[in-house]
Amino acid sequence: MKRIVVHEHGGPETLTLVDGPMPEPGPKEALVANSVSGVNFIDVYYRTGLYPTERPAAIGSEGAGTVERVGSEVTEVKPGDRVVYAMARGSYAEYAVVPAAMLAPIPDDVTFEAAAAVMLQGTTAHYLTRSTFLLDNTHTCLVHAAAGGLGTLLVQMAKERGARVIGTVSTEEKARVVRNLGADETILYSQQDFETEVKRLTNGRGVDVVYDSVGRTTFEKGLNVLRPRGLMALVGQSSGPVSPVDPATLNQRGSLFMTRPSLAHHLASREELLWRIGDVMSLVKSGRLAIQISATYPLADAARAHRDLESRATTGKLLLKIR
Repeated sequence: MKRIVVHEHGGPETLTLVDGPMPEPGPKEALVANSVSGVNFIDVYYRTGLYPTERPAAIGSEGAGTVERVGSEVTEVKPGDRVVYAMARGSYAEYAVVPAAMLAPIPDDVTFEAAAAVMLQGTTAHYLTRSTFLLDNTHTCLVHAAAGGLGTLLVQMAKERGARVIGTVSTEEKARVVRNLGADETILYSQQDFETEVKRLTNGRGVDVVYDSVGRTTFEKGLNVLRPRGLMALVGQSSGPVSPVDPATLNQRGSLFMTRPSLAHHLASREELLWRIGDVMSLVKSGRLAIQISATYPLADAARAHRDLESRATTGKLLLKIR
């Protein structure tokens, strides 16, 4: 079985294609023949060692494929089922052993590619707009990296809730993509100061919530554009980790709230998993959630996929095609 591992933390070149034995599912696990794997920044964090892990480290946290075998106590799925999963590392592989309770069914009219493109980031956008901050038509949100894999889904799901959406992007081409997905305003952070622009666009009030997947380079100014008692949702750190925050800062800037949520805590039960991915799949099937797939690579080209992801030159989702 071919899979990608990391023996020593570092750059994309550390992603190594190896051959090994077929894994065996435990009593509550299923063996999935992966068709597609999603490529996400969390994979970069495990590759670089920003998120500690064993070595050699299995890479990939999102996959879609067909159940091959199940353990003796599995009741959730059966061989032949088309399934998608997230937060189970090792998806950059021909086969993966996944806890059966973490597998969600893929509707017949949804492709493996579409399922893998929305599982991790789609359910993340779902909890951010439905649970972390329940958006409605009285709210304005700021979405950083709005043309990225998470950003394009966040923009659309925020609009589904009726919110006003301001998105930051690096180029006019990306701005067009984001506006076509429903963003009310776009800010070219490569040419404009987003703090100044957000204050202008909100007449000085600020936004209700900032969804920040960038981290170090945007965080401080993000606090400055929140209205009093607004929420900073720090959901990633593509530019690097954020420096420690003195809680008094939140008081001084208007009794702000701050959270660093993770998907694992929002897929805490099978019922919650099926609710979130069920909502996302319904939006995909109805055409109300457009999937932006930027590029698809063979498994052996995982390093190129990581380079492209980290360059921030892509728009939408990156996938590895496994079979």
